[in-house]
Amino acid sequence: MNTEALQIDFPVPARSTSIINSADPGSFFAGLPERTVFITDRRVNHLYGRLLPSTCPRLVLPPGEKSKTHKTVMRLYRGLVRRRIDRSYHLVGFGGGVVCDTAAFVAATYMRGIPCGLVPTTLLSQVDAAHGGKNGVNFIGFKNLIGTIRQPTFVLISPVFLKTLSNRDLACGFSELIKTAAVADAELFSFLEKEQCSLKRLEKEALTRAVMTAVGVKTDLVKKDEFEKGIRKTLNFGHTLGHALERSIRMEHGAAVAVGMAAAAEISEHLGLLSANEKERLLNVLSAFDLPLRINSTPAGLFRALRADKKKSGSLIDLILLRKIGRAEIVSLDRRQVEQYYHDLHLLR
Repeated sequence: MNTEALQIDFPVPARSTSIINSADPGSFFAGLPERTVFITDRRVNHLYGRLLPSTCPRLVLPPGEKSKTHKTVMRLYRGLVRRRIDRSYHLVGFGGGVVCDTAAFVAATYMRGIPCGLVPTTLLSQVDAAHGGKNGVNFIGFKNLIGTIRQPTFVLISPVFLKTLSNRDLACGFSELIKTAAVADAELFSFLEKEQCSLKRLEKEALTRAVMTAVGVKTDLVKKDEFEKGIRKTLNFGHTLGHALERSIRMEHGAAVAVGMAAAAEISEHLGLLSANEKERLLNVLSAFDLPLRINSTPAGLFRALRADKKKSGSLIDLILLRKIGRAEIVSLDRRQVEQYYHDLHLLR
């Protein structure tokens, strides 16, 4: 039997995302096209819904991780259909990471894709979740199991929204700032060490510099590796253990990633990749931003969650380790070996 292959080359149109830093989000919203539909949550709608044009339809979700499911997606699809939203509309996700991830996934899949912009309202989503095109929802208990990679048309960042965040929510955002600096920008890491007090006070100049620098670092990595085949994986530093903790004990994302980073730093030192001094710098800055380094006991289901990690290939897990502050390395380790490190180094207590 003869087999013939036909190769078809598709031209890929240029795509771009506008990153906008604005202290006046109301004016930005007022300038959006008339055919704009918003997805937000009840808390953000209560605090900032007055900024949205009254003529634009909005779909409002319950706040929190519980809304990041396929059932929510189905409800949103139905809401869009009932409002006769078609491809001429622009969908805008207005909220934290859950809203941004869910809205972007809906936009990427509804009618095979409609334009989507994001307005992140938490520090974590301003630094990380809204950038890079990753979107998705949780499924049968696993983080972001169903999703796509599709770049938003714009991301609006405004310090206005951070004023109503709790200290715990701010700490979770600082966790992602620290992560980005630790893997790819030693200068930003030093800035976080030096300016920790002004950052925790949300002083505008320091915060804007830190956030926009981190966004630039991430977007540079995404441009080099949009579909996460190589260097973009380093942004998963702390996420292997972090996602497992989120699933097994419902730990908040930023706090769980902080514990994951601390554990990865310990393993990096154990393997001779990272100096003790560099490890201590990371642990100290995590502590300075009120983030946990360990949990008190190993939760039931933790290692089962690790075995389901999206980053694994067969029995191997791509663990992100540090060579030094500002330089990460992807190390493929057997899953059992990773679990043994967690035990032997007493990383979980």
